[in-house]
Amino acid sequence: MSEAAEHLRILTDGAVDVLPGDEFARKVTEAARGDRPPLRVKFGMDPSSPDVHIGHSVILRKLRAFQDLGHVAVLIIGGFTARVGDPSGRTATRPQLTEGEVAANATTYLAQVRTILRSERLEVVDNAAWLAGMGMADVLRLASSMTVARMLERADFSARYTGGKPIAISEFLYPLLQGQDSVEIGSDVELGGTDQTFNLLVGRELQRVAGQDAQCVLTMPLLEGLDGSAKMSKTAGNTIGVTDEPAEMFGKSMRLRDDLMVKYFRLATDLHPDEVDRIAAGLAAGSLHPGEAKRRLARTIVAAYHGEAAATAAEERFDTVHVAHRAPDDIPTFPLGGTDPWFLPALLRAAGLAASGSEARRMVSQGAVKLDGERLDDPTAELPAAGLAGRVLQVGRRRMRRLIGGRAPVQVEDGDGRWGG
Repeated sequence: MSEAAEHLRILTDGAVDVLPGDEFARKVTEAARGDRPPLRVKFGMDPSSPDVHIGHSVILRKLRAFQDLGHVAVLIIGGFTARVGDPSGRTATRPQLTEGEVAANATTYLAQVRTILRSERLEVVDNAAWLAGMGMADVLRLASSMTVARMLERADFSARYTGGKPIAISEFLYPLLQGQDSVEIGSDVELGGTDQTFNLLVGRELQRVAGQDAQCVLTMPLLEGLDGSAKMSKTAGNTIGVTDEPAEMFGKSMRLRDDLMVKYFRLATDLHPDEVDRIAAGLAAGSLHPGEAKRRLARTIVAAYHGEAAATAAEERFDTVHVAHRAPDDIPTFPLGGTDPWFLPALLRAAGLAASGSEARRMVSQGAVKLDGERLDDPTAELPAAGLAGRVLQVGRRRMRRLIGGRAPVQVEDGDGRWGG
């Protein structure tokens, strides 16, 4: 396989659409041969929330693949467009963020994004640099490049229009502002999710109007969350955050549905496409056990953000807790103090395992509380202090405290006038 063909294989692996495919192949081939400068590959992120999860990393890892092959990643932080709000996939007008909210989110975004992208061959720009200073004449010129009929070709706009749901004029402007970003930075390729296809193609049109070589578009699929029922999102509670601790990241990965493993290997790791194909073939043929494949996936994901040593330690901790059913040695401790007996809800709250007495009682009633692996199911239980020292109090799978003798730091009332600590 030629170098150019190998580059195309890596860059298009997992992609949904490459538009236009022949133009993209020409650009990548010319760059691989040295017949044109490295491609300028654009990805825009609106800092609409402070956290990045591995669903976001799908496109970021594709951007990293371009960097690894010698191209320049241009990461646009939507300091201006985030205030407008991307309408993609929305069924209602999106509330606008304040400048302060955007700035705070952007700081966190960048710190997390830099765990994935190379520091070399990376340009980070804020589109407020050119969009914030646009005057009314500039806005009118930009708006005149697109018709209302063209805007209503977008599926979500069309559905809201026919359904009688409001569409703010600012939402029509959003694709134009995103397209203007491509003009400003001279993009050769723009990456995005499948919900961004319309916006990315607007960038091609605006570049043509500006007399530039029109960018190609490469879209990546949305990554389902751990439960497989919806796309990964913090709202759905099915995420793996890029800043999750190694043990938490490993444990979450092990909960992934088996039928999503190959997709996660392909989209959320840096494994070569050929290696992912071998894993898929092994799973299909039965020569690779799903449990071993999932362990490899969990190790690979943890290693990508925390390193190989942390991945090994996370797997060992997982085996200690979930296979050998023993508590790890490094769990936090809680001093029991002089209280005797301890009212169970008060103990959970004092140890930081419950936010309130009512939450503690609910967790006990739901069977989520264990002492040395034995379930505690009585929310009114009073536990002698002598029987608690040295034991492990646990809520759920990963929240634990080793109970030790010594003075407790505070007294806590559980909400019913019963104290502990």
